Amino acid sequence: MNIEKNSGIPLYIQLKNEILRAIRNGEYNIGDRMDTERDLALSLGISRKTVSHAYKQLESEGVLVSHQGRGTYVAQVRNSWKQDSDKEKVNKFIDLAIESAFENDISTIEFLDMVRTRAREKENLLYKTTAVFVECNIEQARGFADQLSGITGFKVIPITVAELNNMTLQIKDIINKAKIIIPTFNHVNEVADLLEGYDKKIVGVAINPNLETIVKIAKYGEGSKFGLISLSKEFYHKVDYALSMAGLNNINIVSTISGDELELKNFINQVDIVIVSPGRQMEINQLVDGEKDVIPFDYALDKGSVKSIMSHLIEEK
Repeated sequence: MNIEKNSGIPLYIQLKNEILRAIRNGEYNIGDRMDTERDLALSLGISRKTVSHAYKQLESEGVLVSHQGRGTYVAQVRNSWKQDSDKEKVNKFIDLAIESAFENDISTIEFLDMVRTRAREKENLLYKTTAVFVECNIEQARGFADQLSGITGFKVIPITVAELNNMTLQIKDIINKAKIIIPTFNHVNEVADLLEGYDKKIVGVAINPNLETIVKIAKYGEGSKFGLISLSKEFYHKVDYALSMAGLNNINIVSTISGDELELKNFINQVDIVIVSPGRQMEINQLVDGEKDVIPFDYALDKGSVKSIMSHLIEEK
């Protein structure tokens, strides 16, 4: 496997693509046991954490399967690279529905009327839905709530884990009125515990850092000093983790959540490149005024997770 540490492409992405290439080329066959995380990390000269991240991504996509105590194997079904398009999948379900209609003496016209009526019912259900998005920091909670609302069309209210821990009457009212609670995956269990007794559907969602942002950061020289400006300390920890998972462990990065203009100007003067959270981008761009590079550190909702949320809602009667 060929991993280029200075290419600017995150190491786990390179490794993931190399494994996919090896499977396509027949170097790994269905059911083959993969190298252990430790052995593969040693052979490639990368961290075990990087290998683990690549394996987990491939497991989530159905390419690999992990068995406790036995290891990681190439999955029996190559769903990730030999899958039908979304429309082809839907067409197969439509064909089955048409066959069922004919078997039950339902005419084509009746069938189309049934489909239109059912589609309108589900569409109305989505538009009337209120969801709550839960994250550890309000900045990302707001950003993801806006993203999800734009994709799905339903109302999404952002709430932090801290607000659930210190439940006010207002937060209780929001939770009671919500149809679905959507935390990021790393907060699912915590949110489920905090909302025990509320009888709410809780569906986790994955978030991914923008790959272009990671590549931009990786292209700067090793001696570069980065300064991260965000609204919360939690955002810094997420950025630090994302950079670590991308193999960028040795980046010189400092951070601040200060809102004082003089403190921010001093902070900016002490770094070479500014990384900024989405909620502070406009403010910091004005302060920097083009004198230094400003890189917004964006995250995006995982498309597969969003589809899962939609499916859960569509299943509602």
